[in-house]
Amino acid sequence: SILDEFTIERFKSVMLDDERYKLLFDGLRNTFVITFGALAIGIIIGILVAAVRTSFDKNKEAMQAHGGIGYYILLVLNSICKVYLTVTRGTPVVVQLMICYFLVFQASDNGVPVAIFAFGFNSGAYVAEIFRAGIMSIDHGQFEAGRSLGFNYFQTMRFIIIPQMFKAVLPTLCNEFIALIKETSVAGYVGVMDLTKAGNTIAGRTYSYYIPLLMVALIYLVLVMILTSLVGKLERRLRKSER
Repeated sequence: SILDEFTIERFKSVMLDDERYKLLFDGLRNTFVITFGALAIGIIIGILVAAVRTSFDKNKEAMQAHGGIGYYILLVLNSICKVYLTVTRGTPVVVQLMICYFLVFQASDNGVPVAIFAFGFNSGAYVAEIFRAGIMSIDHGQFEAGRSLGFNYFQTMRFIIIPQMFKAVLPTLCNEFIALIKETSVAGYVGVMDLTKAGNTIAGRTYSYYIPLLMVALIYLVLVMILTSLVGKLERRLRKSER
């Protein structure tokens, strides 16, 4: 019965015998490696895509009026970014992961870097929209202030707009990090020993699913609760700094 699964003796035989609990630590380490790596890639992609899209939205009328090759280059880049956002947000992340592993990087025998790229590629689409919303929320006077200081558009973005944007979207970006931790639970589809895969491996070896899967769920729950608490503190500190 289910109650028999939760005895101390059963827990010891499932988790402690043969030091199976170490699989959970190895899986948790891979989960963090994939999450942090993917977030770094997502931030880089997000900044580039958001910069292209906001640059086009803010300058398309002026550039179109003046003509020139610059407008058409930005138009093409903006179109590519829109296709990327549509495809990435419109398809499941597990499908993107499997495409990367079995098609794009089929020669790779290590699933962790592939998972980092796949989740980073997926996260970049959502981070880009977070950054785009943050940039668009900055008062237009900040752009004019940069121009009055002699900055060109890209210098204004780099030194004035993007630093303010990061402060505005930091809590939302942290929430994306929390969501990314949970999304990496499908990394086991390509053989990566993440936290969920570790729990499933223990279950397969012991023929007991309750204890290892509940342990995995508990670890995810504790991580999310801790990170959510930290994000709440960050939001309160940012609100105080704005007063």
